[in-house]
Amino acid sequence: MIADLQCVVLDCSDPSELAEFYQSLLGGAVNQQDRRWSLGDGWATLHTPSGLVLAFQQVADYRPPVWPEPSRPQQFHLDFGVPDLDQAQEEVLALGATVLDDGSGRRGWRIYADPAGHPFCLARH
Repeated sequence: MIADLQCVVLDCSDPSELAEFYQSLLGGAVNQQDRRWSLGDGWATLHTPSGLVLAFQQVADYRPPVWPEPSRPQQFHLDFGVPDLDQAQEEVLALGATVLDDGSGRRGWRIYADPAGHPFCLARH
């Protein structure tokens, strides 16, 4: 083993807003003290109950990905397992997500964008 994954970092225009979006989705603590990162303007973290840490960094002139446009690719996405796709969709839309692909023809997963435009999937588990 060469390294441990410490966190996944997402570029965005408003780190606090995006951290709060993912906290509402996953639970956990926003900007919990952690010796690995200093907190401040332009940076926010989310320590999730599962142990995963997401970090959000402010980028000047942030341009969100456009799914599925290759000239502005998604770069990465996150998959979240849910017991009920319809209920989970209702909840993420209320938090500010948008539907990118409603899963027509594929009953097991759907694609959304978070408020900063990053794609993520909800998949039935």
